[in-house]
Amino acid sequence: MEITHSQPTDIATIFELYRIATAYMKSKNQVSWPEFEHDLISKEIEEKRQWKMVIEDVVACIWATTRNDEILWGKQNNIPSLYIHRIATNPDFRGQNLVKHMVDWADKHCKQHDLQYVRMDTVGYNEGLIAHYTKLGFQFLGTKELQDTSGLPKHYEEGPVCFFQREVPH
Repeated sequence: MEITHSQPTDIATIFELYRIATAYMKSKNQVSWPEFEHDLISKEIEEKRQWKMVIEDVVACIWATTRNDEILWGKQNNIPSLYIHRIATNPDFRGQNLVKHMVDWADKHCKQHDLQYVRMDTVGYNEGLIAHYTKLGFQFLGTKELQDTSGLPKHYEEGPVCFFQREVPH
């Protein structure tokens, strides 16, 4: 298993994994992702904020990161943190604890860059996802209805946002 930056040659795979994840969310009657803009993904790749986990030459999981998420986290954004967005797993690798591997990677990444927390959010109250993330050591901080979703992808208009954080172990 290798975790590395996504490349422009991965864009078709990234969009395919987003399409599969969105269909899965819809099948579970969850808030689903909109179709993301090609420019957003290209920019994340260019800025080295789009990641991939590769197993035996196959992209098994992808996610995006940022170190600034003031729109969602407000004043808490001042605490140095890694924010993880849009985790999508290749269905051929479901059930293999890939998010656990991603969390281990995030801890190492945070230690290297003196970041205090790994943070995530999800739209809609999904009890299964809340249980999954808390089992991985994230604290569920509760939900918040966003008053202003400008600057955010469209699915943030669809329900409460669940917030999670995990203090980086030292």
